[in-house]
Amino acid sequence: MRNDLAVPLLSRSMRAMVLEAPGQPLQFRQVPVPRPGPDQVLLRVSACGVCRTDLHILDGELREPKLPLIPGHQIVGRVVGCGDKADRFELGERVGVPWLGYTDGACRYCRRGQENLCDHALFTGYTIDGGFADYTVADQRYCFPLPEGYSDIEVAPLLCAGLIGYRAYRLAGENIEKLGIYGFGAAGHIIAQVAIYQGKKVYAFTSPGDLTAQDFARRLGADWAGDSTQAPPQQLDAALVFAPVGALVVAALQAVAKGGAVVCGGIHMSDIPAFAYRLLWEERLIRSVANLTRQDGEEFLRIAPQVPVQTEVQAFPLEQANEALERLRKGDLTGAAVLVMN
Repeated sequence: MRNDLAVPLLSRSMRAMVLEAPGQPLQFRQVPVPRPGPDQVLLRVSACGVCRTDLHILDGELREPKLPLIPGHQIVGRVVGCGDKADRFELGERVGVPWLGYTDGACRYCRRGQENLCDHALFTGYTIDGGFADYTVADQRYCFPLPEGYSDIEVAPLLCAGLIGYRAYRLAGENIEKLGIYGFGAAGHIIAQVAIYQGKKVYAFTSPGDLTAQDFARRLGADWAGDSTQAPPQQLDAALVFAPVGALVVAALQAVAKGGAVVCGGIHMSDIPAFAYRLLWEERLIRSVANLTRQDGEEFLRIAPQVPVQTEVQAFPLEQANEALERLRKGDLTGAAVLVMN
């Protein structure tokens, strides 16, 4: 293994926030520094974003996580060690690690360019350990070089909120002039900037009474902002639903025009209530987003500096991960939460 002198001896321990069982808070632990496999890099983590998917894992809504588990899938780190076959990155290079952490490259989905649907995929911070720690290992194929001009904490939310948001936005279709965004958190505030940069009108929907988020959306350039119980002033061409609330799918269907798409950007959502067929008729479309592809990541990380996307971030020390998660749960954040390791 190639390594950097900055790496502690691999027999030594590191700090990590560990999930012992769903329904329990994360535990602050000293655990061994992981050793990279042949195709992996060892990263010294500097920042890791906190995502609603982390809450779904902690709450047991995403079943069968690796246990014990180190969560976190918006990882920013520097390469400090390389497995025997890992030659893609130089020691010291800054890279990002997203949710999709491994695919087999051989199943029918991988063969037809849908690696996000791989039958044997592994996911960072869910089925493999993630970045709520001082060090982590990652498959070199699923690490991205990060654009300059962003600090570590600023770039972290781009690695899930940005990437999944971008895939949802891309799947909404072309010829969109009026875009609705339901749930104006980490993903919403990033993709709104991309859409506005590309000349689209953005209509932001927040939780009822969340005037702070509505003001935030207007500051970013949204044409309109209101709560999710309201109808937009004009029919939408498409809508992205980032809040994990099934009823919002029906609200979005009511808001989109003929031929419009409603794209569900979350990995977990409450049940969608029954609705009249007339809301779906006239070639409206409902679709979900599953994971991401490397192409999504490469495209978005090229676009983000051009906008330039600016992330609204609240930083927390590693040991305050539970506080960051609870504030996310309560909707008490503007933008994204990011854990910092030093």
